[in-house]
This record gives sequence, structure tokens and C-alpha cells, in this order.
Amino acid sequence: MLTEHHCHILPQIDDGSSSLEMSLEMIKLMRSQGVERIIATPHFYAHREHNNVKHYLEKRQNAYKKIIQAEPKNADILLGAEIAIEHGISKLPDIDKLRIADTNYILLELPYAGFQHWYLDEITDLSYEHHLTPIIAHIHRYLEYYSKAEYEEVLKLDAIFQINNEAFGNFKEKRFVKSLIKEGYPYLFGSDAHNISDRKPNWDFLIKKLNYSYIENSEKIL
Repeated sequence: MLTEHHCHILPQIDDGSSSLEMSLEMIKLMRSQGVERIIATPHFYAHREHNNVKHYLEKRQNAYKKIIQAEPKNADILLGAEIAIEHGISKLPDIDKLRIADTNYILLELPYAGFQHWYLDEITDLSYEHHLTPIIAHIHRYLEYYSKAEYEEVLKLDAIFQINNEAFGNFKEKRFVKSLIKEGYPYLFGSDAHNISDRKPNWDFLIKKLNYSYIENSEKIL
């Protein structure tokens, strides 16, 4: 089974799909590329949602309903969220309800800024207080922000590291993620697709660039 672990296919809920029609086209494209299981992970920014997880869940469910009402065969899509690490996120009421479906996995996005130890404190607190396993989204995207030593601090987390498919099209990022895989860190792949133009589903690219055994290994995590 080929799983899309990170994407923004739900319509009009974040900066991903801008319409139901686009959502259905994105799903169709994923299916044509061999994806059999899709985990939808719309952005969750606590400050934008006024710290209201319940309201966010209602919006997410309404967006999901639009997809399955249009095409009932898509009812097997799993729901999650891409949660931005912010001060106090681990203490937010109901934050554990943003885990992926009925698993104990939760997708987290680090800030696009210089390394701060409080990022790791929030992730650790979230993990232990709610009995969740963190998945760190697109771990390769912070190369311009973190030093090698700071990256090592992040990699010490009891976490899974998600890799965007496009990382294998960038020399520096490719070298980093291949090293991560070689060293035995748990990893997952995802397209992080947002639309059908500049950030479209790209599983065909990953399959072309990477030995399929690496993809099969990522499928064992969930």
C-alpha cells in the first residue's frame, strides 16, 4: 500500500485546495500515481483558530463531507492535521484530537526560524502528556535555519521524521534525507500537495528517483 502521509486536499480550509473541484482533481492525480491511502493534514495554527480546536474540527469535517458527498468512494480518506509548534501548544485543550484518525500519531510543523529549545520542550510535553508519537513534518526544510548540532538535537526526539517527495530533487536536501534514512531514523513520505500546479501530487517523481524498497519501509510505520 502506498500512503500519502501529508497533504492539503480538503477544500477551502487552509492554503491548500481552493475548491471542491481542485480537491477531487488532486485525489484523482494521487490515485493515478499509485496512492491507495490518503491522510489529509490541513494546517492548524492555534493563534489563527483562537486556540479553539473544536471549531477547527468542525471546519475540517465539513470540508471532508464535501469530498465524500461528491465522490463516496473517497470516504476512506483519513483525517489528521499539520500542527504548527507555538508557545503553549502542548497545553491547548483537545490538542490530542488532532492526531491522525484513531492512531497515536500527530503531525507537527516546526517554525521557519532559528532553532529554539522551547520547540523541543513543546513537542516532548505534547508527546508525554497526551501519549502521542510526534511526526515532524518535512524535516529537511530547516537546513537553512539549523546548524548541524541543532539538527542533532531535533533528531534526538522520540519521533518519526516525514520527508517531502520533492526533497529528492534538491542536492543538499537529498543528501540530508538519504543520510537520515541510512542511519536508521524512522521516516514517512508525503507530497505535501497544496494544488494541481506548482505544488501538485508528485508520487511519480519519488518513485522515479528512489528505490522502491525505501518507500516500502516507510509504509511499515503506520
